[in-house]
Amino acid sequence: MDTRTGLPVVGMVGGGQLARMTHQAAIALGQSLRVLARTPEDGAALVAADVQYGEHTDLAALRTFAKSCDVVTFDHEHVPGEHIRALAAEGVRVHPGADALRHAQDKAVMRQRLTELGVPVPRWRRIAGRDELAAFGADVGWPVVVKTARGGYDGRGVWVLSSPDGLAAAGIDPASAGSEQGAGAGSARGSAAGSASAADPELIAEERVRLTRELAVQVARSPFGQIAVYPVVQTVQRDGICVEVLAPAPQLSEELAVRAQQLAIDLATALDVVGLLAVELFEVSGELLVNELAMRPHNSGHWTIEGARTSQFEQHLRAVLDYPMGDTALTAPVVVMANVLGGPAGGMGVDERLHHLFATDPAARVHLYGKQVRPGRKIGHVTVLGDELSEVRARAARAARWLQEGR
Repeated sequence: MDTRTGLPVVGMVGGGQLARMTHQAAIALGQSLRVLARTPEDGAALVAADVQYGEHTDLAALRTFAKSCDVVTFDHEHVPGEHIRALAAEGVRVHPGADALRHAQDKAVMRQRLTELGVPVPRWRRIAGRDELAAFGADVGWPVVVKTARGGYDGRGVWVLSSPDGLAAAGIDPASAGSEQGAGAGSARGSAAGSASAADPELIAEERVRLTRELAVQVARSPFGQIAVYPVVQTVQRDGICVEVLAPAPQLSEELAVRAQQLAIDLATALDVVGLLAVELFEVSGELLVNELAMRPHNSGHWTIEGARTSQFEQHLRAVLDYPMGDTALTAPVVVMANVLGGPAGGMGVDERLHHLFATDPAARVHLYGKQVRPGRKIGHVTVLGDELSEVRARAARAARWLQEGR
């Protein structure tokens, strides 16, 4: 408890943009989020007043950080489960817990559990080498999607392979683990950075489904068991990175939207998630398949800052603090969020680009994450609200392009 305010203290492990935006939401609740960051250059460390520096893999640092927190949560899924269990055994309130978070940390565990629950997913199999991949490809057809079980994100650790030989060509064959990593021949998406290695070679293979589009739905659940679910959105991916979110998902039938929301609610309950759960979905011929899970604020929910009555960041705080959930209704008929990626070096600076953007579209809402700009790096997002999808979408895309390229 913060003796100055009499309010509970939430600690967030990780100092990236999700912690930065959660901190902004915490201010309205009378708090200053406590952050465990790696460096003073981390996005949240640049704005939060209460920052500790340390590694999320260091149990001693986690223990020190947790001492003054009423509840600890995360802005990423990479804290070792054994560390989370150790904190919980010592009386620290940690949300989500290790057993729940494991399903967002390990794709093989997640796929197995969803299969046991009867949740529709693409056909999949654990693979340990070329022969098992060949057998799987013969069953489901080529090309096949291969993923590292742990550690991949934003297209990293994901490969689309047209034959079993693609494993070795991409440097990801567990039989030759320890070879140079990298997306090579046969890879249509992602890179091997931080993925398969001698220490963690586990891979899964998945059927490459002929999807209609990608959808996402977020649900928040409190320790008391109260649940709040957001409208279903459409996510648009490019090179494995979400570049655009359309809320609500256009031309989605009410029946399918309700099924998606109920699926998210059922998963949050079955997996005992406390906090936010983002469920990424494939729409395939009018049916839904679960692709990925995330148990934290998520890129597919950034639109909620201006576009929903309660942002995903405030909702996550309410959930882990066991406060009543907030209203998830949209604030406009159409909301579009476009990610801002780092553009080419040179040209006008970000400040000048903001000047021109705001002169052109005063209603565009910009969120920059305090990151150093590198080509292709996610450095912020823009949200636009309105009444007509094509107009709102064009404005959001133009604003993001202007911030990225200066034109």
